[in-house]
Amino acid sequence: PEMLHELQAKDRRVFEYWGHAQSYLPISDYRFYRPRMEGFFSPYSKWSKQVLENYGHLMDPVMNQIRDRRSLSSKELEPVKSMKTRPGAWYGNPNRAALELLFLRGDLMISERRKFARVYDLTERVLPNGIDTSTPDNDELGRFLVRRALEAHGVAVEHEIREYIDAHDKDLTSAALRQLVEAGEVLRLQVERNDSPDYFALPSTVEKSARLRKTSPRVAILSPFDNLIIHRDRTRRLFDFDYALECYVTPKKRKYGYFVLPILYGEELVGRLDPKADRKKKTLVIQSLLLEPDFKPDDSFLLQFSGKLYQFARFNGCGKIVIKKTTPAGLKNELKAQLKKLL
Repeated sequence: PEMLHELQAKDRRVFEYWGHAQSYLPISDYRFYRPRMEGFFSPYSKWSKQVLENYGHLMDPVMNQIRDRRSLSSKELEPVKSMKTRPGAWYGNPNRAALELLFLRGDLMISERRKFARVYDLTERVLPNGIDTSTPDNDELGRFLVRRALEAHGVAVEHEIREYIDAHDKDLTSAALRQLVEAGEVLRLQVERNDSPDYFALPSTVEKSARLRKTSPRVAILSPFDNLIIHRDRTRRLFDFDYALECYVTPKKRKYGYFVLPILYGEELVGRLDPKADRKKKTLVIQSLLLEPDFKPDDSFLLQFSGKLYQFARFNGCGKIVIKKTTPAGLKNELKAQLKKLL
C-alpha cells in the first residue's frame, strides 16, 4: 500500500504484471517486461507449460469476448465451447486460466479491480498514450533487472538479484551484475557475522545507511508474507531466524503453530506469536508466545507489544485477550498486567 500511495502521489500510473515481487509497478517500466511477453510461447517452467497446454485453446475465444464487451473479470465471461478443467490442471476456472495466459502474453492488461477481482481489457485500451513500449536490448534489460532488485532488497546475494524479476534468462542478470560491479555502479559487500557469499548494493544505499541515526526500537507484529521475511533463506542468513508458515503442514509436524506471526523489535526478529480470533466470543486467544532464547524483553518492549496486541485484537473485532502459554513462562503475568490497563 505504501508503494502504491507513493507512486500515485507522484502522479505516476502503475500496472500489474506477474514475475515481479511487487504487484504494482511504475508504468514507465512496462517496456522491460516486453521480453517476457514476447517469449510467452517458450515458457520457463513446467507449470506454465502445463497451463498453456491445458488452456491455450481457450485464448482466442476469451480474447474475442474482451474485444467485443470490454473490461471483464473471469466471472463475467461467458463459457465457451469445450470449456472444462482438464486432468492435472491447477486452475479450477478455465476462464481465469485463459485470461491470465493472455495477460502474460501482453494481449491484456488489468484495467481495474472490483472487490479485489482483476478486470481485464485490451492492452491498447489500457496503456496510456506516450508510454515507451520498445523492447530493450540485453544490456539495458540486464542493468534494469539488477538495479530494480537492489532498490527493493537494499543488499542481496546474486541469486536473490537473479530471481527478483522473472523477465528474462537469469544468466543475463548475472552478466549485467558483473559489468555493474566492474564499473563501480554496484558495490560488493560483506555482512558481519555472516558466512554467506558476497552481498551487493547500490552506492546510494550504502551512503544512506551511513547517514542513519540510531532511534528507539519499535515493535511490529509481521504478516507471514511481509517483504522482510517472505524470503525464508534470506531471513535465516541475515537475522538468524528460522521461520516457516506451518498452516500448510499437518498438526504433528508443526513446531510453533498454525499461523505464527514473527515479532520485530527494532532491527531484530525476537519472537513468534500464534494467535487465534474467536469471533463468536469476541476473544483473541494467544495460543503461544515464544521469544528467542537470547532476547531479554525490557520495559519498552512489554509496553509496546501489549499495545500491538490490543490493536490486533480490535482489528479482529475482539474485546478480550486470553494468553494460554508464553516462553519464558513469567512473560504471561507481565503481559496480563499491561493489557489490564488497556482493556
